[in-house]
Amino acid sequence: MSAALKTAPVLVVGAGIMGAGIAQVAAQSGHRVWLHDARAGAATEAHRKLASSLEALVAKGRLSVEAAGATLARIEPVSALEQARDAGLVIEAIVENLDAKRELLQELEALVPAHAVLASNTSSISITALARGLQQPGRVVGMHFFNPVPVMKLVEVVSGLHTDAAVAEAIFELSVAWGKTPVHARSTPGFIVNRIARPYYAEALALLQEQAATPAVLDACLRGAGFRMGPCELMDLIGHDTNYSVTESVYHANHGDKRYAPSLVQREMVDGGLLGRKSGRGFYRHDAAMPEAGSSQPVQTVAWPEAADLVVHGGGPGAQLWQRAAQAAGCVCAHRPDSPWTGLQAGLAQLRLTDGRPALQVSVEEGVRDLALYDLPLQGGGALAWSGSAASNEGWLEQVPQWLGTAGYAPRRLQDAPGLVVARTIAMLVNEACDAAHQGVCTPEGADLAMKLGVNYPAGPFEWLEHWPANDVVRLLDHLDTCYRGERYRVSPALRQRAWQATVGPRAS
Repeated sequence: MSAALKTAPVLVVGAGIMGAGIAQVAAQSGHRVWLHDARAGAATEAHRKLASSLEALVAKGRLSVEAAGATLARIEPVSALEQARDAGLVIEAIVENLDAKRELLQELEALVPAHAVLASNTSSISITALARGLQQPGRVVGMHFFNPVPVMKLVEVVSGLHTDAAVAEAIFELSVAWGKTPVHARSTPGFIVNRIARPYYAEALALLQEQAATPAVLDACLRGAGFRMGPCELMDLIGHDTNYSVTESVYHANHGDKRYAPSLVQREMVDGGLLGRKSGRGFYRHDAAMPEAGSSQPVQTVAWPEAADLVVHGGGPGAQLWQRAAQAAGCVCAHRPDSPWTGLQAGLAQLRLTDGRPALQVSVEEGVRDLALYDLPLQGGGALAWSGSAASNEGWLEQVPQWLGTAGYAPRRLQDAPGLVVARTIAMLVNEACDAAHQGVCTPEGADLAMKLGVNYPAGPFEWLEHWPANDVVRLLDHLDTCYRGERYRVSPALRQRAWQATVGPRAS
């Protein structure tokens, strides 16, 4: 089947941005493509726009004149599905509605040959549900592209309960032939990317609801951790109506699991028409030049403060951060690698890496009055969140930004929020990925690949877990769970298993 698909004529139903992009990719790979849309004239209009897009690629030197002409010639707009009855592969990219898609697939099943594959570009609808009622449900498979289709490499190949394994493998191989990087996924709410990515938005929205920080500060901190866009500016780009709808869909599909609960903050924005770039205003105003998130307070060289009795606590990268800063300043610090916490002690004051507890709670439980917490430093430099205990004197809190500056970071102060920004976000992304792999939605390797290619994460969740010990991630999530007293921060059984395994060590031979 895979060999036949590589030369099969393709029918793309839905001539919107996604459908037109899919048609372009298929045609560039040598397929004859029929492009259809239920709206009269839409397919022809999309064909004209594709011509302009291909001309632009030629002008930029990314495509030859001959290749552009051949690609466009292979795409034929059709006004009736019957004109494409010989298609060997159908990819539907119509409105994200179960009934509409199911009705279309039933119509197509009666039209195209029995060997033709029926693929859906759905981003969240169950492939099992789409195949229900068909005479040959085994040929229905998810082929989820990402926007813009000609540029984005990832394709989620989604199998429902009925999907024939040979069909899924054939679509996987076809995706490779089209220059894409496919990953296999099981049909569950959100598949891989839309499921694992939920915490990236949800944690920012939760912090906004608590008034812990502004959107610009949250964006700056996550960009400082290596993300191309912060969550607030990304939601503005996606559109709050779209983002909220996906969250709500995943929430309801998981029977109201509190981990996926939609945000009241975002619902209010949708109700008020503050949809982001498409409406001119979201978290930011887009009817004028928007300043880069977190562009103020740039990283500057900061002198090492004068302090007596400096001690670096803990091990790993967190302790090395302070050891390097001290060495660069020509200062010798004592080191306690077996300390239960990581950070810097100056006299009686402590600057600790967050473990998920609020700073005031740490002050009370550890008996340290002058205490501040800093966020997980995923990479050198950039914005880094911190918070201070309400028990601390102002003199100590005024020193904290200077200490963080010596380590090469631009400090951003938050209200005393548990887990700060990056630590709680990464922990939740890791937790969701562990659960997805544990439930057979994808492999760990597939999760890493999907998140890096589908949403441009700087690393995959399991790659983060290689550098941030599972015990520390579990401890942080348990502290968040204790603080908020809900289901949201419950630890995945698979992640807790990893933490236990790390504690006992490898199995004896």
